[in-house]
Amino acid sequence: MGRYLIQRCFLLGLTFIAITIIGFAIVRLAPGDPVELFFYGGLVAGIEGTDPERLAEAEKAKEDLRRQLGLDKPLHIQYVRWLGRILQGDLGRSFKDQRRVWDRIRERMPLTITLNSLAILITFTVAIPLGILSAVKTGSLADRVSTLTVFMLYSLPSFWSGTLIIIFFCGGDFFGWFPPAGLHDLAYDPSWPWVKRTADYLHHLAMPLLVTTYGSFAFLSRVLRSSMLDVKMQDYVRTARAKGVSERVVILKHILRNSIIPIVTNLGLLLPALIGGSVIIETIFSLPGLGYLGYQAVLARDYPIVLALLSVSSALTLIGILISDIALVLVDPRISFEGKSA
Repeated sequence: MGRYLIQRCFLLGLTFIAITIIGFAIVRLAPGDPVELFFYGGLVAGIEGTDPERLAEAEKAKEDLRRQLGLDKPLHIQYVRWLGRILQGDLGRSFKDQRRVWDRIRERMPLTITLNSLAILITFTVAIPLGILSAVKTGSLADRVSTLTVFMLYSLPSFWSGTLIIIFFCGGDFFGWFPPAGLHDLAYDPSWPWVKRTADYLHHLAMPLLVTTYGSFAFLSRVLRSSMLDVKMQDYVRTARAKGVSERVVILKHILRNSIIPIVTNLGLLLPALIGGSVIIETIFSLPGLGYLGYQAVLARDYPIVLALLSVSSALTLIGILISDIALVLVDPRISFEGKSA
């Protein structure tokens, strides 16, 4: 296991560098220039069509700003400098306001962590019992209804369902049961009891959580159902029943325990997927999280923030895959990485 982990960590480092190279190139070669955006509507727009001297001054100011931001160097030099800062823990400074990128991320991180932690908890709380019910009651009315429901949910795009929820349940044209945006009520007071503050917070997160989770638990419940149906046909399950083992023990100890491997495999990809999906959810519901920060940074061509979020998401994905591989060994002793190459 030790040798395998060393090899995997080495490959993770190479993969991270490859991802950042591609991401850096895409971000920097995309249309739009942060310097032009900074000057648009300001100095250059105000003197356009005037005398050549003022235009020359504007061009010189733009070149000075580009030099200050480090955009005057060749692309490969910019990447090497950026990667060196990232490896030292320096995410740089925002082009928009020159604040440290880490400070801006730290402000938005609690909301995104809370949203995704609750989403993971809800996903597994719903997906596992639903998958077990469908596998145990195969062909029953409950199985048919749950299968139809989860397939319908899985087919609904989150941006579409989020928009409909705001229209129907968040004070649009129908019901005003939930707030359409923000984290607190307009009458919010920090002196409220913590129970009231927590209830207000969860009330604002209810619909974003619903839109975030329904696709995940629909997918995972189907994965668990399929896995349990395969395991039910194994000889050791029939042997356990023939020995008089109770059905509850057969399901929980013999079938479920050996069907959990696909769930563990998908666990490593669930968190990065939720963070990626939070861009849409936080934008629709105007939640000040990392996803909304990334969306604003893309519009403003704020390269340091975009690249910092790309690096964090990539690292989470790679670490999540590694954790899933390790968890497989813990869940199923038959799996071993000894003697295998990465």
